[in-house]
Amino acid sequence: MNWIKETVLPRFKAFVKRDEPEEILWVKCKSCLQMIFHKEFHESNNVCKTCGYHDHLSAKERIEFIFDKDSIENISMPKLNTDPLKFKDKKKYSDRLQEAQNKTKLDDALLVCFGSINNIPLVIACFDFSFMAGSMGRQVGNGLILAAEEAIKRKCSLMVVPSSGGARMQEGIFSLMQMPRTTIAINRLKKAKLPYIVLLANPTTGGVTASFAMLGDIHIAEPGAIIGFAGRRVIEETVKEKLPEDFQTAEYLKSHGMVDLVIPRSEQKQTISNLLKTLTFYKK
Repeated sequence: MNWIKETVLPRFKAFVKRDEPEEILWVKCKSCLQMIFHKEFHESNNVCKTCGYHDHLSAKERIEFIFDKDSIENISMPKLNTDPLKFKDKKKYSDRLQEAQNKTKLDDALLVCFGSINNIPLVIACFDFSFMAGSMGRQVGNGLILAAEEAIKRKCSLMVVPSSGGARMQEGIFSLMQMPRTTIAINRLKKAKLPYIVLLANPTTGGVTASFAMLGDIHIAEPGAIIGFAGRRVIEETVKEKLPEDFQTAEYLKSHGMVDLVIPRSEQKQTISNLLKTLTFYKK
């Protein structure tokens, strides 16, 4: 029996043993391909210092850098039936949801929090693109409605940070119904005369753009963010014309009056704070 203990068992353990994940030291910029020290990249909120490319931020990371330290209060959403259509393509929708939840540690693609930005109260509803491309299903719609209700209840401003591929196809008509639902929620906020700011992150497309994302009192966008409804190829095939190279970028939309400001992450907190002071006549 010694050969089992000395030969077979060690080989079996080595086969099934999981390697410890290696520490990531360097990150390659998706735009200029520059290698960036991971710690430096994280400290700059995932912005390349060489070319200024703004990479994705998780919802948690974005909320932590915008809000004042120790002011964040998570607003939980009630659970619901996650798969009303029992949808299946290559995988079951329920399996896709479980994978996304394990990957992001979120229940869905939206995180809603209350906090303060330079001591000014604010509710933020922030998308996480890593969760099924930030697609909008019923839970996201419920989160946006809850965020608007919380802002009304707390008599403070609401800021939404969309980063989404649009409606979630696995929920069919239920996902499309979130467009009018979220629009109604924003209208209630406006009737209460509370400011609504939208910070457009890359990308913001589809039904998200066609609803609450373009209803803000002020629209801010991150540099280079893609913002639009249909994709570039679809539009070119429809209008039978070649579109400008910078079409649907934040800068293009600003030059055509669809976006008010294009602001890098390093300036966002102070700019948003100044806007909130102006919109709410905030006084210390």
